[in-house]
Amino acid sequence: MNLIINNSSMTPIYEQIVMQMKDMIISGKLKVDTALPSVRVLAKDLRISALTVKKAYDALEQEGYIVTVHGKGSFVANINSNIAMEEQQKEVEKLFEQGIRKARACGMSVEDTEELFKVILSDYE
Repeated sequence: MNLIINNSSMTPIYEQIVMQMKDMIISGKLKVDTALPSVRVLAKDLRISALTVKKAYDALEQEGYIVTVHGKGSFVANINSNIAMEEQQKEVEKLFEQGIRKARACGMSVEDTEELFKVILSDYE
């Protein structure tokens, strides 16, 4: 599993794991019923605490992205496509909010921000 951990990031390591695994599941890079590395194996590969990986797996399971079978391991769950779309929309919304906060911090007006958005959007039409 190709996960990249940024130790200097302000984002906790377990959240980095959760976000990357969600992205792989939503994008189809990790298929339904794919076995995930054990907590110990992934912790060793990433050179982090097994408790950190366990916390990430627990969060993924709670959100319905993986299923853990006692004694057999963790597997990619069959997620609803609506849930996947909702997650992607939340991520886009988060990025828009960051951009808007930055625009406001720079003193841009609502009109200037909207105009900039329209200009950038027109590049993708």
